[in-house]
Amino acid sequence: MAILSKYISGLVAALAALLCPITPLIITATLFIAVDFVTGIYASYVAAKKSGEEFRIESRKAWRTIYKLCFVLTGIVMTWLVDCCVLGFMELNLANLFTGFVCGVELWSFIENASIISQSKLFVWLGRWLRGKLRKEVGDE
Repeated sequence: MAILSKYISGLVAALAALLCPITPLIITATLFIAVDFVTGIYASYVAAKKSGEEFRIESRKAWRTIYKLCFVLTGIVMTWLVDCCVLGFMELNLANLFTGFVCGVELWSFIENASIISQSKLFVWLGRWLRGKLRKEVGDE
């Protein structure tokens, strides 16, 4: 049993050493998802209070956030492995691009939540402006 414990701890240490360079990306993505989750819950509370409905947190929605976090972290690790192990000669920084995309989507969701919570004209305008820019870039007009 002691030998198995040594192999497992060695494997965990090797995995931690392999992923050490992407720790800032993992922390950043986790932070963005967590902030969006908390503000989303509060925005849901504000919307329920405004409409006179009963507020409740559904475990189904919380589990979706956990699944999203797991998939995002897996995506960061996978793109980083492609960067360093498969396409190391190209320096594409795919993990940085992937994390940037995820953080951008979470930022957009945060702005939507902030506009619901605060009813601030700035956040409402910013949400509309971002939506318009996206539609214009994608060609959805």
